Amino acid sequence: MTASLAHIFRYPIKAHGREELASVVLSAGAGLPWDRHWAVAHERSRFDSAAPAWVPCGNFQRGARTPAVMAISARFDEGTGTMDLTHPDLPPLRFHPETQGGRLIDWLAPISPADEFRPMALVRAPGLGMSDTDYPSLSINSRASNAALAAHMGRDLSLHRWRGNLWLDGLEPWEEFGWIGRRLRLGATVLQVQERIGRCKATTANPETGLVDADTLGALRAVVGEQDFGVFATVIEGGRIAPGDRVEVLA
Repeated sequence: MTASLAHIFRYPIKAHGREELASVVLSAGAGLPWDRHWAVAHERSRFDSAAPAWVPCGNFQRGARTPAVMAISARFDEGTGTMDLTHPDLPPLRFHPETQGGRLIDWLAPISPADEFRPMALVRAPGLGMSDTDYPSLSINSRASNAALAAHMGRDLSLHRWRGNLWLDGLEPWEEFGWIGRRLRLGATVLQVQERIGRCKATTANPETGLVDADTLGALRAVVGEQDFGVFATVIEGGRIAPGDRVEVLA
């Protein structure tokens, strides 16, 4: 079977909502547009709004500490700058991230910690995405690997547990781990595969309910020997991509 692109997802606010895209234009040296564009800083965050820069994920509210946020879905309108968020335990929220961040913080309060890790501000660093790498990256995941892990666990596993950007079909399970250091041609683009993605407790939460219900990390250790799922890549040559595009591993 020929490998192909199955899904494109972005996460406009890091850890707070997923959104599927029909297509996207990638640019060399940049991550997926609007992906992790904003993040929710907690009280102990060292993110400095006066000198915004990339900082590690521990500075932000995320699913590993607050599993309920895994159940948020998002829709961002690039033209109007309006964000729509939904969660099974909260009323729908529509707001402008650039001017109404406080509305998001108030909306999150019922599902967030009330201690020193409570959410405090919606922040961003101009020109940067708050991905889990200190370089502009996007994540590539295999539906076959997800299916193999689900079979090992004897249960269904939603793709949304992994918060991946690009999902591929037509691969052997775990084939993507052999791509480190290689390039992929994906539609009109070329990507450089950089490293495996180490996974955290966020993946143990059900993305429909926000409740912890699966030992994904233990299953990964049993199946692949590490808590790794998917790979990070950088964009070498930009262009438009869409589901159905062919994926070719280059030398």
